[in-house]
Amino acid sequence: MAASALSPPEVPMELHAHNRDRLVRALRDHLAASSRPTRGFVLLQGGEEQTRYCTDHAELFRQESYFAYLFGVREPGFFGAIDVASGKSFLFVPRLPADYAVWLGEIKPLSFFKERYMVDLVFYVDELVVVLHDHSDEPGKPLLFLLYGLNTDSNNFSKPAAIEEINKFDTDLSTLHPILTECRVIKSKMELDLIQYANDVSSEAHIEVMRRIRSGMKEYQLESIFLHHIYMYGGCRHCSYTCICATGENSAVLHYGHAAAPNDRILEEGDMALFDMGAEYHFYGSDITCSFPVNGKFTKDQIVIYNAVLAAHNAVLQSMRPGVCWIDMHRLAEKTILESLKNEGIVIGDIDKMMERRLGAVFMPHGLGHFLGIDTHDPGGYAQGLERPKEPGLKALRTIRELKESMVITVEPGCYFIDAVLVPALEDAVTSKFLNKKEIEKYKKFGGVRIESDVVVTADGCKNLTNCPRETWEIEAVMAGAPWPLDHARIKSQNGSSGA
Repeated sequence: MAASALSPPEVPMELHAHNRDRLVRALRDHLAASSRPTRGFVLLQGGEEQTRYCTDHAELFRQESYFAYLFGVREPGFFGAIDVASGKSFLFVPRLPADYAVWLGEIKPLSFFKERYMVDLVFYVDELVVVLHDHSDEPGKPLLFLLYGLNTDSNNFSKPAAIEEINKFDTDLSTLHPILTECRVIKSKMELDLIQYANDVSSEAHIEVMRRIRSGMKEYQLESIFLHHIYMYGGCRHCSYTCICATGENSAVLHYGHAAAPNDRILEEGDMALFDMGAEYHFYGSDITCSFPVNGKFTKDQIVIYNAVLAAHNAVLQSMRPGVCWIDMHRLAEKTILESLKNEGIVIGDIDKMMERRLGAVFMPHGLGHFLGIDTHDPGGYAQGLERPKEPGLKALRTIRELKESMVITVEPGCYFIDAVLVPALEDAVTSKFLNKKEIEKYKKFGGVRIESDVVVTADGCKNLTNCPRETWEIEAVMAGAPWPLDHARIKSQNGSSGA
């Protein structure tokens, strides 16, 4: 395997100081607009180390995302606070037992954490109540802004910090979550640099998978190649999510790779592969999907579906800019795919009527994309006042917001042949009129194609952070051993193009 040209970058803790400053400014503005005094502390609880069920086996720790955003702390058991009036930041460190040094290493002094995480003050967790009282300038109980609110992707609620003697404080459970979530939606230059690095590492690893894939392998062997590359060369100990390494019919299973379908099929000649995998570096992630033939050569049918999805992917990238509504981008992707399928006789009839009947959701039942950052499905997709659509396909959208500069969002159109969706559509008296059953039958075992890139919205358009081969002829050249990026003119003149 070729070594990587990448090197894991140093992470500036100014990134998290900047995040804290953004939150403080946003909170102060909100309080002023609500005619409330500028007082109180933001208080967040970091993640706790988890053991495997009743055993003493500690699972690999990954910090809680809101806490990571504000403080960048990689260790478990911390609390963090920010004085809204002064902007001062506090870290509260767990007081470790003496035998920690025997089993787990040096017990660091408080000064170590102050310097590493660029906070103003550091104390032990058991001092938290006294410290916050001592640093409060208000008479009576200090006010705590606690993190509590709905994650609209998971439908789970964030958990507010839990401390003893909470009765010694006034608490606000409603103000912090929407403001902090909105801060996370817009990425700073330092955040974008980390997301770009995660994309660079992941793009490189996807290409390594393309080059090494062969029929007869197991799906998990390709997952292993990806995981090895991002860790060995990229310093990425964590993935953004469980790898989806789907081939053949499995590529129509949208979230394949879970415990009940663990990337264990044997690859066959003629299969399409759909690999959805992304590295995470210092909490910030990537989310990339590449689809390609296992044997490195597209068939005519594979070209039809692949190019339909690629056309949708490219149409969205050409149309993205501030002020564009994401639901319109989803519809654009659907319409582009349907037009391509109509050109091949897979669907028949009027495209606008197909759109009215939501036929696009038969082939792409998921949403076009989602916010990306510290979480794969970064929060903020449905700000307060926005309601999720109820129509097929649109109800799966993770956001319907207007795009703003410095949002990072995935663009991931797909076209799948899923029996659980196609059979009811073929049996429906209206929908079936648009479907060419004979042509669709040819794709019954096809699976699906998804192309996913991570994209930042710029002042006048967008920038694709992902750097993988996308055109069919590019994929074939890279899978045959050509270096990436290609000398496009030379490769194209030598080999022609099966999909151009």
